[in-house]
Amino acid sequence: MIGQIMAGDPEYFLVEVKIRPTSNIKVFLDGDAGISIEKCVQYNRALYKKIEEAELFPGGDFSLEVSSPGLDEPLKLFRQYRKNLGRPVEVVLLDGTRREGVLREVSQDGIIVEETRGKNKKKELIQHTFLFTQIKTTKIQVVF
Repeated sequence: MIGQIMAGDPEYFLVEVKIRPTSNIKVFLDGDAGISIEKCVQYNRALYKKIEEAELFPGGDFSLEVSSPGLDEPLKLFRQYRKNLGRPVEVVLLDGTRREGVLREVSQDGIIVEETRGKNKKKELIQHTFLFTQIKTTKIQVVF
C-alpha cells in the first residue's frame, strides 16, 4: 500500500515496516535528501485511509506511525549508505569487531570507512573495506 502511495515521489523510499501483535504499525521512510515531518504526515494520512478502507483490522482497531528511521536505527538500504557519505559511522561486523570512522565510499558490494588514529604529527588515516555480507550493523555517529 505504501509503495503505491509513494510511487509518484521517487526521491523518497521505504526503509522498513514493523507490525506488532498489538496492531501497531510503524512505517519508516527516508529520502535521498532526507524527509520532512510534513511529508511523513501526508503519507500517514493517505496510508491510514487505505488501511481503513481495506478493513485489515477488525473494528478499525490499529495505530499507525510514519516517520524517518532516526539516528539510532542502523542503516539498512544502499540508498541510506549513499545518502550518508562523509558522515562518521560505527560498523559492527558479524564477528563482533567494531570500527569507527568516516564513510568514504559505497559500492554495490560494500563500503570504505576511513579511521583516524593518533593526533597532530602522528595522525594516521586507515581505510577499511567491508563487504555488506560481513556487516551486522552500521550506525551514524553523532558528533557534538
